Order: sequence, then structure tokens, then C-alpha cells
Amino acid sequence: MPEVQTKIDDPKPSSDPDLQQLDVHFSYNGRTQDETFYMSKDGRHIIRGYVYDLAQNPFQDDLDKLKPGLAPSLGTAGAPVVMIVFSDFECPNCREEAKVLRQNLVKSFPTQVRLYFKDFPLEQIHPWAKAAAIAGQCVYRQSPQAFWQFHDWIYEHQPEITVDNLKSKVQEFTQTAKDLDGMQMGHCMDTKATEADVDASLALGRSLKIDATPTIFLNGRRLIGNYPWQNLHQLINGELNYQKTAQNAGEKCCELKIPNPLNK
Repeated sequence: MPEVQTKIDDPKPSSDPDLQQLDVHFSYNGRTQDETFYMSKDGRHIIRGYVYDLAQNPFQDDLDKLKPGLAPSLGTAGAPVVMIVFSDFECPNCREEAKVLRQNLVKSFPTQVRLYFKDFPLEQIHPWAKAAAIAGQCVYRQSPQAFWQFHDWIYEHQPEITVDNLKSKVQEFTQTAKDLDGMQMGHCMDTKATEADVDASLALGRSLKIDATPTIFLNGRRLIGNYPWQNLHQLINGELNYQKTAQNAGEKCCELKIPNPLNK
């Protein structure tokens, strides 16, 4: 039986001057996982968790990384609450959370929340997840509106899909979508034309230390696993009330503004 291999990096300064950061890398049978620990200066205590700076937005470190770019989105641009969900099309828990979000989010918060979808296929345990993510990005490249049709369709048909029938199943979906060209979709999937987009999303997730799906960031607040709608609804309302005065998250807060030299 292969053993778990462990590599520990040298301690380095952390965001807290009283703690040092230790990055630990685990590998087992081709699978890898990274963990961050914190060590007291005297080396006697190890802490596993997240360090939050209460002098600013406590989720600022993650917010600085959470730039969704041209990811599939729902909701209103400039909304005070931004939700970014890292998901896996083969993950049963992601399937359930997707239903919760699609059935409730826009209906309950039509203008107050912007939702972004980011791919995070767990290849080690879900053999067709990355190919499905590539297909989803192929759909998005052709038609951003059709992406959400694909999103709902693939989660609905998740129990029927295998490594061997994924392409034929996606072709079945393509035939029902008005804005998609079947030949273009087939070529995109065969050449893995959107794999770089999926890899970029994976790299972002790894930089955020994501190791489970679904993981949702609600204005930077990390929510791991399935959350019932009543819990999400309460968290969103709380964040909306907080942002009325804080204004330290959401799209208007953190969008990039390019100075116009003509406006003086």
C-alpha cells in the first residue's frame, strides 16, 4: 500500500506578526492536497485554520484573490452582495446546492446579489468532472445564456452520465439548445479548447485553499458544503444590512476603475 507523502515548507512570515505560516503538502496514490498551518514563534503551538484581521474586512485576503473575470454569472451587475460558487458537475452535493441556488436566489434577491460560477472539478475522485467543465466552458464560449441551461441540464442528468457517454449526452443537450452549434461544440470538446479556462479556475480555487465542493464565497465569507436556503437567505440578508454602512465588499466596492485622463 502506498503511504502518504508529506512535504513541509520552511516557516515564513504570516499576516499576523506573532505567527509563522507553515505550508504542508500531502500526496497519496497520485492525489495531492495542500494545507496551511500557523506556528507560534516559540515553535510550541500549531494552529490549523484561518487568520482574520479585524482592523479591516476580515475576509479581505480572499476578496483580493476573488476576481471572477468573465465567469458565468446571474443577477445584477454592481450588486452589494457577490456570491462565487466553486463547483464540480459530478459532485452530488454540488447538484443539491445548485438546485437550491437556482430555485431561490434570483427570485428572492433579484437585484441585490450577483452569482458567479467557477469550475473546481475534483479529478481524483470524479473521473468525468473535468471533461464536463470543459464542455460547460465550450457552451459558455458560444452562448453565455446557454451556459445556465447546460448547468441545470447536467446536474439533472448527473446520475446517468459516465466517462464513456459524456460526449454523446452533451450532444443530446446541444440539439435542444437554440443558440449552440453542434459541430462547433464537438470540435471544442475534442480539442479541449477551453481546458485553459478550467485550469485557471482550478488554480484560483487552490490559491484559496479549497479542498471540497461546493465552496461558496459570500462577499468573501467562506461557506463549505451544502447550505439550506433558509440559512443562505439569513446570511445574505445580514450581509445586505452590513454593507449599507460598511461598503467594503460587493461589486461596486471592489471593481477595477481605470482613470480617464479626459475627466479632470
